[in-house]
Amino acid sequence: MSAPARNVLFIMCDQLRWDYLSCAGHPTLRTPHIDALAARGVRFSRAYCQSPVCGSSRMSFYTGRYVQSHGAAWNNFPLKVGEMTLGDHLRPLGVRTALVGKTHMKADTEGMLRLGIDPESVIGVRVAECGFDPYERDDGLHGSGPDGKYDPRTPRYNAYLKSLGYDGDNGWDDWANAAEDDSGNLLSGWFMRHARRPARVKAEHAETPYMTRRAMEFIDEQGDAPWCLHLSYIKPHWPYIAPAPYHAMYGPSDVLPAVRCEAERADPHPVYRAFMDHRVGRVFSRDEVRAAVIPAYMGLIAQIDDQIGALMDFMRARGLLENTMIVFTSDHGDYLGDHWLGEKDLFHEPSVKVPMIVVDPSPAADATRGTVVDALVESIDLAPTFVTWCGGTPESHRLEGLALQPLLHGARPAHWRQYAISEYDYSVLPASSALGLAPMDARLFMVTDGRWKLVHAEGFRPMLWDLEHDPEEFHDLGGDPSPDCAAQRLRLMDALNRWARRQSQRTAISDAQIQARRGGKSQRTGILIGFWDERELPEELVPAKWRAARDRPD
Repeated sequence: MSAPARNVLFIMCDQLRWDYLSCAGHPTLRTPHIDALAARGVRFSRAYCQSPVCGSSRMSFYTGRYVQSHGAAWNNFPLKVGEMTLGDHLRPLGVRTALVGKTHMKADTEGMLRLGIDPESVIGVRVAECGFDPYERDDGLHGSGPDGKYDPRTPRYNAYLKSLGYDGDNGWDDWANAAEDDSGNLLSGWFMRHARRPARVKAEHAETPYMTRRAMEFIDEQGDAPWCLHLSYIKPHWPYIAPAPYHAMYGPSDVLPAVRCEAERADPHPVYRAFMDHRVGRVFSRDEVRAAVIPAYMGLIAQIDDQIGALMDFMRARGLLENTMIVFTSDHGDYLGDHWLGEKDLFHEPSVKVPMIVVDPSPAADATRGTVVDALVESIDLAPTFVTWCGGTPESHRLEGLALQPLLHGARPAHWRQYAISEYDYSVLPASSALGLAPMDARLFMVTDGRWKLVHAEGFRPMLWDLEHDPEEFHDLGGDPSPDCAAQRLRLMDALNRWARRQSQRTAISDAQIQARRGGKSQRTGILIGFWDERELPEELVPAKWRAARDRPD
């Protein structure tokens, strides 16, 4: 009897902070079902995304490569044709790789046209969908304005709402992400003052349970065939509005004090100052905004947690928990007013560190169940982890991450990474204009060893934090003249420079293939470089037609 197929359930939330889970220490937020995943697997306490913005972060998750390698450096920057993604690595292993939810993928339509790839073909669809078979693609951003829709595709979710009697053509905007006042007037969820009100849609019809049901439908259709499903929730990403009863589960008393201090605004790094000046930073610096938004954010997380519980019950009933690797993570965090910022975009821990829970059901992982691992982990580690789980061998010339199996099985490899890297291209943001930067100069690079964190800003001094003595990251030591700080800046910049010099673009040939060419093997195909005469060659390499000349006296 053959062993059951190995599956992967790859769950990603959008903009979920690493510390907004009860298993990560949040004092009032309750996430029992996500906590149960952590109890069955490993929670990584120092997991970093490769970029603190949706699109570029996700492209790193899906390619297993750093942003500098895949080039899709911000939202709607196309992932160029030819970049291998999860599907390209898993399909040769017989694993169907599919999507339910968000990717924020922008297709390289110019490249597809240049190469003659039909966008309606199977290959064309996969190239355009980040390598996934799109069971249901929905980025969950369906606003519209004077210039049209942000996302030109009409989501299936809108038709679903309409079938239930929710009127209008854009149920996402008018029902799922809107409230109403006592007179029945429509209140958009884009305006954060409405965050205390319930969304107009019923809880069971909201985006999160809808996508969970779609995931269940996909799983039921697979039978005994192996699959990798990326279930990618849009929440708790803005608009910050939750359906009843989740909108009222938490209140202002559950809002933790903002992690910020006046010293941060006294003389900030120019790039940091420019980000604080963004509209979203200014609005989240107001206490009444945090008091309205954060309870809704917590309610959206509670709904996700309930749906994780429903999904685990579904899988348990089908006997799938024993052969499915489950990952729970997020593409990045959310400042929520910490450090006088909103959104994500910079490299403080609330933004760049992500929750990451991995459940490996194999007996080899039994010893680590319910543990917390503090090794430096990056989002690019998931792709090689999935390849390994599905029986493949990660190709290191293509996948830049490290398979997590040693850590999941209780080992700490001697040569595990010493630094985590994250990147950010802010060339389209107001900060780059305010600083007068050309697009190529509006870039940031973070490197951390877990104790010290350095941010290199093109054209400016670096930023530096000592996470051991300043875990709140209040005191930027990037300009501190002390010998110790100078030494740390030099050490971390050296690490960043070594990372930047890595071989990242030779993806068409592996190290093993290169090594196989060593040892003069070209001589066996008649390429004879550096010889004086025929007698220097081994007998077997001298063709008969040359032997008379070889044997002739000089």
